[in-house]
Amino acid sequence: MMKSLAWASLAVGAVASASYPAIPSDKTTPSQQRIAIKGPNSVAIGWNTYQQLSQPCVQYGTSSSALSSTACSTISITYPSSRTWGNTVTLSNLAPGTTYYYKIVSTNSTIDHFLSPRSVGDTGAFSFTAVIDLGVYGADGYTIKTDNAKRDTIPTIQPSLNHTTIGRLANTIDDYEFVVHPGDLGYADDWLLSPKNLLDGKDAYAAIVEQFYGQLAPIAGRKPYMVGPGNHEANCEEVPYTQPLCAAGQKNFTDFMNRFADLMPTSFPSRSSSSAAQISANSASALSNPPFWYSFEYGMLHMVMINTETDFLSAPDAPGGSAGLNSGPFGTTADQQLAFLAADLAAVDRSVTPWLVVAGHRPWYSTEGGSSCGPCQDAFEPLLYKYGVDLAIFGHVHNSQRFAPVYNGTADPKGLNDPAAPLYIVAGGAGNIEGLSSVGDRQAYNAFAYADDFSYARVSLLDANNLQVQFLRSTTGEVLDESTLFKSHAQQFVVQ
Repeated sequence: MMKSLAWASLAVGAVASASYPAIPSDKTTPSQQRIAIKGPNSVAIGWNTYQQLSQPCVQYGTSSSALSSTACSTISITYPSSRTWGNTVTLSNLAPGTTYYYKIVSTNSTIDHFLSPRSVGDTGAFSFTAVIDLGVYGADGYTIKTDNAKRDTIPTIQPSLNHTTIGRLANTIDDYEFVVHPGDLGYADDWLLSPKNLLDGKDAYAAIVEQFYGQLAPIAGRKPYMVGPGNHEANCEEVPYTQPLCAAGQKNFTDFMNRFADLMPTSFPSRSSSSAAQISANSASALSNPPFWYSFEYGMLHMVMINTETDFLSAPDAPGGSAGLNSGPFGTTADQQLAFLAADLAAVDRSVTPWLVVAGHRPWYSTEGGSSCGPCQDAFEPLLYKYGVDLAIFGHVHNSQRFAPVYNGTADPKGLNDPAAPLYIVAGGAGNIEGLSSVGDRQAYNAFAYADDFSYARVSLLDANNLQVQFLRSTTGEVLDESTLFKSHAQQFVVQ
């Protein structure tokens, strides 16, 4: 959502009013913890500190009383305008599907735990959640409706009463194994919506970043949190053509890159017996560019993250793009992302990972109450159809939607019974300061749309042929919509 703003309100550094978290006396104290699936038998641990670490380290083991292994790195990085340093350590050679306990090395840290990734090709059922467009809560965020007249008066109520999705994720922590969040994390660029911030934009942006990732840490430090870029990661505000006014470090996806580039994977080596698939997977690895585009495998799943913001023709956030955010490109060639996607999808062996899911931020199928990304559809939809993607997950529109399997605006005649076209969902109703988007008119191929309360999606791979999608109401846990997609997965490699 774009905002209009007088130039004077973008001034910074007047009366300090940014809601910064307190700096701990021990500046090595870990905060903003996050973990990610890094490789077939590895997990990356990330966290921030208020001073640079010469050697970030993590102790870990399969018993909380015996953290017998230690992994370290030299990754402790920052950027202009940030008060913290981001640290990343990779834990390798983990046993699959095993609970590991870990402690970030500091004089002021505690023990947490995670479940290591399932073996690629493991046929056991599991679930993951899709949470998109999730913002900070409290004085700098979180409302119910997009209509200003219906905004909650956040400072006068307990934030926990208003923020429901993180609470629901915490309460159901055993019901899913990882989270996918393709874009719009925190909404720091919406600092200007809080009047107290109008003369303190630089610090307000930085403070919201620290607040949000601190709020997310209880989830992201326990469950792999797999992210992709959205428009709200681009610049210090979403006002078109104002990037030059942003402070150093608050433009061109800087925090997103610093926070997640070393945490996310590239792509996994092929487990296929096909030499062609192995070659294609090697090409995809060379073309990947995390955290903007990458893939990973987990049990029966091959998951691909794409970048709907930059790095393709007429990309909305790119220089000259419709959003006016003047960001990117991030590939070394104009077609690197699409070349990666084609190589990665071509390498998927359905006898190893039968389910193929793609996640990105901007949808090209949405009800009339939201915006559809035409350039995204032109760039990505032909590849998703060609290689038989089963499910496509998007956000950007602040509500929940499910569509019948569809290609080029035409519903697949087979519906949920072995369609050729992908099943598309929008899971953008998690909650943020901009509120929820009205549904508006629905197309004939729209099967579900909901914008009455905060919500998110849970995807369950039941077996090699059945995948369930549920939309959950964050407040109550109520199942708002449930569907099961059947795919025969009869072909080892899909090209259609």
